[in-house]
Amino acid sequence: MIIDRPRPSRTLDYHLVLPAPGDPIGAGILVEEFTRQEDFCATGLQSASWTPGGGWWSSAALSRGLRADPAVLARVVPTGPAEAADAYRRLGGGELPSEVELRTYFRDHQPIAVAAPLRLGPSRPPDGFSERRVYRVLFAKDLRAEQVAALRRRWRTTGGGTAGSVADGRHDSGGARFSWHLRRVGHTLAWGLDVTVLVRIGGADAVPAILADLTNLLRQHGLVTVTTERFA
Repeated sequence: MIIDRPRPSRTLDYHLVLPAPGDPIGAGILVEEFTRQEDFCATGLQSASWTPGGGWWSSAALSRGLRADPAVLARVVPTGPAEAADAYRRLGGGELPSEVELRTYFRDHQPIAVAAPLRLGPSRPPDGFSERRVYRVLFAKDLRAEQVAALRRRWRTTGGGTAGSVADGRHDSGGARFSWHLRRVGHTLAWGLDVTVLVRIGGADAVPAILADLTNLLRQHGLVTVTTERFA
């Protein structure tokens, strides 16, 4: 179980950027936010970074790099707002700006192509439901064995997972039934969280909150969100 009912979820993603010898970027903070459709599919990404002595600057190139360059990705650690605020203070920045102010530093919106959902699986939902949706949330970085074990305990995964997944779970909330499977994708270069949602009439409002909670949980285990797609 993730939550008992939908609740507002934070939308900014915080990262620590570790220093590397000879790298002009240096240590600092990276803040990102996905723009999304009403159904939670990602339509774009905007970001800003802060480095000691450099202030806040638009970081579209850094955001692209950490999703394409393993060397950059290795230096970026997903974190929460409290940890980011502590690092910001230790590095001499003082109090971390509010999320409202942080958004004013976003300069370059990077669009993410969105296609019409493919119809994968049954075209009609089971009896009692009005709609069937299938999402995939893509993540970069890797999971250690103990992190996978922690997710399996959190989601109460039984046996060896389902259909190639390493961890899976299910949850009913707000008129919608969720089931999900975490598996490696792209020749082990990434992780995919595949989420099937069966929606009852009036239950679609629960979808964004649950997907956001699942995404944030995987970020807490060290993964970097790449995008959210919808297949049905």
